Amino acid sequence: MATAFRDWPWPLQAVFYIALAFVIVLAGFYVPGSPVRNIRADLETAQATLKPLEAEVVSLRVYKQRRAELQAEMDALQKQLATLQTIVPEEKQLDQFILMLQAAAASSGVSIRKLTSKPVTQQPYYFEMPFEIECDGPYYAVLDFFGRLGRLSRIINVGDLKLTGLDPNQQSGSTKFHMTPGTSVTGVITITTFFTKAADQQAAPAPAAAPANKR
Repeated sequence: MATAFRDWPWPLQAVFYIALAFVIVLAGFYVPGSPVRNIRADLETAQATLKPLEAEVVSLRVYKQRRAELQAEMDALQKQLATLQTIVPEEKQLDQFILMLQAAAASSGVSIRKLTSKPVTQQPYYFEMPFEIECDGPYYAVLDFFGRLGRLSRIINVGDLKLTGLDPNQQSGSTKFHMTPGTSVTGVITITTFFTKAADQQAAPAPAAAPANKR
């Protein structure tokens, strides 16, 4: 005679419930169309998608770490560019250049009597802008003037020096300018500075000048 389930001992009932739950769970994992199987498939798909994303994040993390280094390098290059634009400006900046010459001459005790602009010469990557300067002053003041020109922010070449000595006792009658006391040197020199042009600005090339001795 069969015994009713409710009459089974409670340990057997517990084992039966556990076995039934296990069978239901297995059916959820392997029966097609079950919610558990669908969720498991979505999880596997998400994990498969996550792996290449994690690899990409690792590769991008290297660039994130180098971002500070790249930014520092960019800042340094920007400063170098600003320095180069000061040394060889894009435009002529003629007024500023003449003021720089006059300030260097005044600081050295040299008098600039005449400044004549010469034709601009075009080179492959820059333009040469020469000037012929007539000046006078004491010998060591002229040397100091040359030294100050070499320390200016713009690149300046000095060439074609045609200097002559003066007798301090005959200055008043032999020259057309009133010279400061101690003036012993007068003459004409060629001073050349440089500038560049923007890419969209084309300048007509000037006739090439004969190379000058530069110092």
